[in-house]
Parts: sequence; structure tokens; C-alpha cells
Amino acid sequence: MIKKFINRLLGKTDSTPARRANPFGKREDVPVAVHGIDRSLVDQRALDVVHTLKQAGFEAYLVGGAVRDLLLGLRPKDFDVATSATPEQVKGLFRRAFIIGRRFRIVHVIYGRGREHEMIEVSTFRAYLDSADAEQVAGNERTSKGELAGMKHAVDASGRVLRDNVWGPIEHDAARRDFSINAMYYDPETQTVVDFHHGIRDAKKKTLRMIGDAATRYREDPVRIIRAVRFAAKLSGLGFKFDAKTLEPLASSRNLLADVPQSRLFDEMLKLLQTGHSLASVEQLKATGLGTGIYPLLDVVVQRAEEPFVKLALQDTDRRVGEGKPVAPSFLLACVLWADVRKGWSQRLQTRPGQRPMAPVAALQDAVDDAFEARIGDVSGRGKLGADMREIWMMQPRFDKRVGTSPFSLVDQPRFRAGFDFLRLRAQVGEVEEELAHWWETFSMASDEVREDMVDAQRRENLAKPGAGKARRVKRSDGDHPANALAPDPRFRATDGGEDGEGAEDDGAPSDAADGAAPADGTSPAKKRRRRRRKPGGAGRADGGQGGAGPDGGGAIID
Repeated sequence: MIKKFINRLLGKTDSTPARRANPFGKREDVPVAVHGIDRSLVDQRALDVVHTLKQAGFEAYLVGGAVRDLLLGLRPKDFDVATSATPEQVKGLFRRAFIIGRRFRIVHVIYGRGREHEMIEVSTFRAYLDSADAEQVAGNERTSKGELAGMKHAVDASGRVLRDNVWGPIEHDAARRDFSINAMYYDPETQTVVDFHHGIRDAKKKTLRMIGDAATRYREDPVRIIRAVRFAAKLSGLGFKFDAKTLEPLASSRNLLADVPQSRLFDEMLKLLQTGHSLASVEQLKATGLGTGIYPLLDVVVQRAEEPFVKLALQDTDRRVGEGKPVAPSFLLACVLWADVRKGWSQRLQTRPGQRPMAPVAALQDAVDDAFEARIGDVSGRGKLGADMREIWMMQPRFDKRVGTSPFSLVDQPRFRAGFDFLRLRAQVGEVEEELAHWWETFSMASDEVREDMVDAQRRENLAKPGAGKARRVKRSDGDHPANALAPDPRFRATDGGEDGEGAEDDGAPSDAADGAAPADGTSPAKKRRRRRRKPGGAGRADGGQGGAGPDGGGAIID
């Protein structure tokens, strides 16, 4: 009553509070004859989850992007389910279900095992709560962990939601979602779409519209800024565009991302680049004025997206996602940062006056360390992703070695395929010869016999090059390999000090002195010289290293 009286005194109409008092929209149950969704596009496991929840007496719907894609006639890649059951109740209904998350507690229902497993994400309807009613903490997610323990609804000083685990009815849950086209609920058993915020209308108009006040929604969860770009990139090929009120505060809200944990920003960056629309995402970032300032590594991606090598890597990632093949963030990020590594590597290999040049592998390792220090930091550069990136880079000089045992050991490396794909992209931009990539592709798929022939042919080709040594690699199957040599006949012994010519002293002393006989002058006998047994044929290492060859490269190299 008092608020209404004050509003009348200030000349405010009642429409604003009425709208605020009812942010839930109007429920519309749209039949299949109107929405036209093809139920056969729904994954059977998603149908099973919905059926199990409904059989237990709970409400359950497919929700979010899956409904949007179904409405557009597309087959969704992922299915999410929303239900009135709490996470604990959901977990109790399925044999393999796991509750995850602190900020938003959800359940992953798992079907299958290993790489072929399928995961259905199940979330509970959330209550629509005003941030002013939430518990407030002074710090952020990282600095206020102890204070946040046990809280169900909490925000920080800027209004960003840190905890949101208060359950409510379906209309509250719909008002909590970000875009109208993501706030539709599909019941596959009755084939009805429940629409509260004109999502079907916006889908037909191909409009991306934020539910409620866009600036407020970005403030509640700044990651919505990145998700908005991702949705726009994904749907740009279908003609979707931002609603004016949704687009207007997008770039100006960028500073809100400063309080988001770096690990979460890193994950959102990977979603931008690995959902099959990386090039479109880069274009959307530029078009919306968000090309810089979201995350330092993402700034590098946007900056280098037009460079031939990085552009090929982005295109290759989009192609693999479109074909349903797995993609690894380590490969794409290794491509993005290769310019830094290559530059540092080249600088370290340059000869400086008065200094010995660095070994190529050591120079590359130093360049990799510098790239991680400058670009990756501690977010993931010290974990598996960083280790995979290092392995891809360190593998590149090894591709130049195509003789000896090196090719056989390299092709057996777990990360060989990623390293080879990296080499293939380098060949496509002219950084290395196309013939090198073709050789390794053939070698990797060939039989052992063919691989042996390829290595022999490469060895002969190397020897035929101008300035190459005349060494011949002796294989174990050759008759002159040391392993096949006959043992010396013990009946015949050398009389001139042995076959190595080291039986006599340098000063020309008689051989009996060398054998320890006493000299004629009565002095103490000379110390008997120990004869070394020489390796037959000057054999070298079996791994293809240098043998008894001199600086001119003569002699034989033994396999």
C-alpha cells in the first residue's frame, strides 16, 4: 500500500510493479499439430529418463537447446531434462547417476561405458528469487568458500549468483532461463511443448531474446555474455540475430567477467571453439565488440584467426565436430600458440659470436616453456592439456628423422596422430614439404615389411644427396653384419702385437718387452700392457647412431 501510494505521488504507473510481480509469463501448451516436432529425433535414452521420472510421480520434460533444435528440425547432440524431483530423488531412480556441482546442483545419468557412453543431464526446477533476498558475501567464489558452505542462495557484492539451489515450480524455472528459445519444455510422451515466454514465436522469427532485463541477467551470471555469443554463432547459419535490447548491454557488461574464476572462463572459451562453430564464434566476438577482454588466450585466438595456420586448425576442428569425431583442446591451442613457439625456437638456434649454438631439442624445450609462461599460466598449462601440447610440439623435429629405428618408435607414440595432424597442417601452409607429411601418412598405415622398405629407400635417397656420406647401413640379415661373422680360429694368433697394432710400444721396443719379459740391462721389467678387445667391424649403436665412421661419414652403420 505504501509503495503504491509513493508511486502515485511520483507519477509512476502501476504497470512496472505489476510486470515485476509477474515475471513468469503466460503458460501455453502447444500441441504437435502446431509445433511440428518429430519425436523420432529424440534419443531413446532421453526418453527413458523422462519416462522413469514420470512413472515415479514427478514432472519431467526435455528442455533447453534440445527443444530448440527439435523445433528447427535438427537432431540434437545433447539432451537435458528438467524435473520436479530433487537431485537426491533423481539419483535414487537410476543405477548410474551422480550429483555434481556446488553453484547449481545437477545429476548426470550415465548410459554405457568408456568412450561410447552417453550422459543425460537432469536438473531440478529452480525457484525464481530476487537477488535482494539472497545472502550476500563480501568476496567471490574462491575467497568465500567457507562462508558459502551450507548456503542455498547467495550472491556477491556485484549481484552475481554464487549459490542457487532453491527449488520451485516449472514457471519459476522458465523465468530463470536466459533466452526465450531455450525456455521451452517438451513432453515426448504427450508431444506437448510448454512455452512461457513466446519461445516458439521467437524461433520462427529467428530472434535471440533475453528473458527479462538483459543487463540484470548479465549481472546475475556474467558467463551469459559468452553463452550469448556462442548461441549467436551456432544459429547464425540459420539466420538468427540478437534482439536489440539483448545486444545493447552485451559489450558494456564485459567488465563483469573480471570476477569470474579463470578456470570457468577457460572452459567457456573451449566451448566457443569446440562446438563446431569456432570461426563463426570469432566473427560474433568481433561483431559484438567482444574481440578482446574476455580471456587473454581467447584474445590471441581472435587476433590470429585469419592467419593461414590457425584458420586451418579452426576449420579442421569444426569439420571433425560436424563429422561426430572427437576433438582435443590441446591440439587447437597448440596450433594457436605455435607461432610463439616457432619464433622462440628459431631465435635460440641462431649462432651468436663467442657462443656455442643450442641443441635443437633443448632450444625447442626452452621456447615451449616461454610460450606457456607467457600465454597459458597456471590455468591448465601444468596439467594433462599442457602435457599434450608439449608432446605435440616436441614431436615435430622427430618427423625429420626417417632412417634407423626412429620412425618405428615415433609411430608407436600415443600422441602420434595428434602430432602428425599438426605436421599435416604445417605442410598445407608450406611450412614443411608436402612430401614429408605424405611419407608419414603412408608409413603410419603400412605393414612392417613396407615400413622397412620405406626406411631403406629413404636412406638411399639421403646418401644420394650432394655432400652426403658414403656410409652403408648394415642390417642384421646381411652377411657382413658382425652378428653373422665367424668366430676366429684359436690355432692362428697374430705375432705382431695383435690385429689392432697396439701390441708394441710407441718407442719401438721389442715385443718381448711388451709381453712383460725382463730387459737385458737388469732393470725392472716393463709393466705388461693390457690388450683391449676390439669390437668386430667397428660396430656402432644399433639404434642408427654413428659407428666407426670418421668425420667424413665413411664406414658402415650397423642396424
